[in-house]
Amino acid sequence: MATTSKGRAQDRAKVAGGQDHEVRYEAKKEGVSKDRVKKAVKSAGNSRKKVEAEIGRH
Repeated sequence: MATTSKGRAQDRAKVAGGQDHEVRYEAKKEGVSKDRVKKAVKSAGNSRKKVEAEIGRH
């Protein structure tokens, strides 16, 4: 697993809903708004697969 510049573990299988750059990336990738990604994270959890499935359902 990769580490950040602060030495923390970085998990690419999760979407950090509070990190604007991650929300922007996922929104652009899925072709939806940032708000839609944040709502998906809130309802489905922060697993990238679950967020993408939640976005796909709507």
